[in-house]
Amino acid sequence: MRVTVVTIAAGRHRHLLAQREHLRALPEPPHHVVVAMGDPEIPRLLDDDPGTEVVEVPVVDGRLPLGEARNVGAAAALAGGAELLVLLDVDCLPGPQLLERYAAAAESPGGSASLLCGPVTYLPPEAGSPPPGELAAWTRPHPARPAPADGTLLRGGDHRLFWSLSFACTPATWQRLGGFCADYDGYGAEDTDLGMVARREGVDVVWVGGAHAYHQHHRVSSPPVEHLDDILRNAATYHARWDSWPMEGWLEEFDRLGLAHHDGTAWVRGPRRQP
Repeated sequence: MRVTVVTIAAGRHRHLLAQREHLRALPEPPHHVVVAMGDPEIPRLLDDDPGTEVVEVPVVDGRLPLGEARNVGAAAALAGGAELLVLLDVDCLPGPQLLERYAAAAESPGGSASLLCGPVTYLPPEAGSPPPGELAAWTRPHPARPAPADGTLLRGGDHRLFWSLSFACTPATWQRLGGFCADYDGYGAEDTDLGMVARREGVDVVWVGGAHAYHQHHRVSSPPVEHLDDILRNAATYHARWDSWPMEGWLEEFDRLGLAHHDGTAWVRGPRRQP
């Protein structure tokens, strides 16, 4: 099975180079499509790396087109003959068995028609970017997602738990889903949307034991106040498509902080009016 990894990136050069190190260390290094979103340094950074193919996507108004970029990367991978797409965020290091476990899951009964998701460990600051031989010692899967035992599959997953940090699917499943909705731009909700499309289309979410990815540490805020406008805009897009609100925990935190509120119709910037 020809596996192609697709990664989208803007900045995060150190993380990208660490990811490349880990992909090269795998027993069968995959073809790697890297989508540079408005970042002309990435083609130069990977110019001497024969395992990569760089495609570029422009950025408009400073908002990263995350869904569109993944679609462009997947299209390049399929044009190159990929038989399994593995989408891996630039922050994430592949575990030593990630590709092997995804490929085995895709070849299992029903696997070729499913969205395949592996456990993700969020590395602590002191871990840095561990070398390939030391990565497995840091395994602590995120508790908000299933983490079945190595070599086992957990079928019938909750589509609302799908996330795009690390997942895989066959070309047929990708085409059935139509890729990510390009109506989203900037941070938030495009992966939740794809999970809803999968539910609508009857595509199962399967959690793949042993397909570990490791998210390299970087500073984040919770809630992500720096993405407030993106989240409000994308939440409205999601609501128009699915008649429900995504990212409710963050929206409620924005409300508590006086940064946004629900006005009876939509989530808007600013605090609630006092009675």
